Amino acid sequence: MATTNDLKNGMVLKLDTGELWSVVEFQHVKPGKGPAFVRTKIKHVKSGKIVDKTFNAGMKVETATVDKRDMQFSYKDGEDYVFMDTESYEMLHVPPAVLGDAAKFLLDNGQAMLAMHEGEVLYVELPVTVEIVVAHTDPGLQGDRSTGGTKPATLETGAEIKVPLFITTGEKIKVDTRTGDYLGRA
Repeated sequence: MATTNDLKNGMVLKLDTGELWSVVEFQHVKPGKGPAFVRTKIKHVKSGKIVDKTFNAGMKVETATVDKRDMQFSYKDGEDYVFMDTESYEMLHVPPAVLGDAAKFLLDNGQAMLAMHEGEVLYVELPVTVEIVVAHTDPGLQGDRSTGGTKPATLETGAEIKVPLFITTGEKIKVDTRTGDYLGRA
């Protein structure tokens, strides 16, 4: 248990319904009249939904212990993705629903950070950028600017992104895993 005065960004709370919420931002407010309160933006750990919630100052809230571990993606077993703990060599099966869009940029032997609570994987975070090979893209034609200077490309993981016209098949590029944007050549 902690009080609302102890809140920090990234802290995970277990609220009334037993659901886990992560503190995105918080602000202590002391109005001229009335009691002090804490205004927060909290994010539902599983769904990603962000809501505003106000707590009375000094109110007790239940905190949840979230274990974050660096793991390495090993292989895909049916629908599940199998990760290996780099310290204990323990294998962990993660369903595709938990992985979400991160699966589009998951490379063999790629690193990821898995957040777990009571043995259940809550979410998977990839590094902000990955270096990945372009599996296929059509050649860009000089003077073809109808699409703003970009063309579609299929990456080695099967993801499709937009790349500049000068990128060719087989090139290694940097991609932002949060947005899927092309960042440059690797």
